[in-house]
Amino acid sequence: MQLKHFLQFNDFCREEYEYLFERTRWIKQEFKQYRQYWPLSDRTLAMIFDKNSTRTRLSFEAGMHQLGGAAIYLSTRDTQLGRGEPVEDAARVISRMVDLIMIRTYEHDIIKRFAENSRVPIINGLTDEYHPCQIMSDIFTYIEYRGSIEGKTIAWIGDSNNMCNTWLQAAEIFNFKVQVSTPPGYDINPERIGLSGTTHYEKFANPHKAVIGADLVTTDVWTSMGFESEAEQRKNDFAEFCVDEEMMSLAKSNALFMHCLPAHRGEEVSTEVLDGPQSVVWDEAENRLHTQKALMEYLLLGKLDAGS
Repeated sequence: MQLKHFLQFNDFCREEYEYLFERTRWIKQEFKQYRQYWPLSDRTLAMIFDKNSTRTRLSFEAGMHQLGGAAIYLSTRDTQLGRGEPVEDAARVISRMVDLIMIRTYEHDIIKRFAENSRVPIINGLTDEYHPCQIMSDIFTYIEYRGSIEGKTIAWIGDSNNMCNTWLQAAEIFNFKVQVSTPPGYDINPERIGLSGTTHYEKFANPHKAVIGADLVTTDVWTSMGFESEAEQRKNDFAEFCVDEEMMSLAKSNALFMHCLPAHRGEEVSTEVLDGPQSVVWDEAENRLHTQKALMEYLLLGKLDAGS
């Protein structure tokens, strides 16, 4: 097999995602029926964490065990990476000892350098710029509830962070539209994201206008990891960007609400919306487990026949 990495959402084409979503559906069904499926019984995943995590660690570690493999947790604080070992050297060593590596870190350049020196597939568990595993789970969750996401309208409310960037990449692949509303000074950077044009997104200064007619409303914390020093300033800048019941009422009546979690209730989203009937955040979180199992299977074994 040709070595493949998953560093950004646009590393895969639509055909690959459609395959992955079908595999996810089948793998999730097997899991729910308590049927053992161990295609990775002789494989090992190394998980390298530079940023703290709950859902990323749990979904990858549990997922690898459920596929019959082993997962090893490595914190940069407990390894030579935390003492200044070059990323390139660490990649050359670690990739000789395991079959797959997931990295959750800060600058996207770190994971790119790791991949350039790795013998095995690298998965982006999150960087400051992109969060492709989360958006893969989000789109699968939308498909479970509403069918195809093609032609739909997604409202992104809040910071132009790694989640927003990845939604914008996904829009070009799946042919949907993202209505983006960010405060002044927190605008998207289309060139950095690598967008091909402006067909699949529209910017709104007013977040209430951005959600009008939306099929899905989604947001994230106002202060991502690594930006804690800006927390108080961001609370002021984002004060009008809380997704509450009034804002949700402007979306379509059957619109879904998503949040990658953890959520700060009363800041970027109200408790009423997070726990309300339109919220699918708990299924969205669970689906990280199932989509990532399909992803790991694909990176290590390639495409498999349906039901195998």
